[in-house]
Amino acid sequence: MKQAINIRLEKEMIESLDEYAQELNKTRTSLIEKSIELYFDKLDEMVADKRIDDLKSGKTTVVSLEDVFAKAGIGV
Repeated sequence: MKQAINIRLEKEMIESLDEYAQELNKTRTSLIEKSIELYFDKLDEMVADKRIDDLKSGKTTVVSLEDVFAKAGIGV
């Protein structure tokens, strides 16, 4: 289900967005949705890198599935 949001963008950004939309025969909304989707992919990569760094620095540790099941009282 789609929901509406309001955002404010610089005039130049809107002009560029409109130019791309016209050239590609797309709507502003579809281009913004695609842009956010692609940025989420980048954010996923950033989160993964942070988690790896946290593991390397000892801020977090890995817990095996067997240990999780054992603590939960689930037999494997």
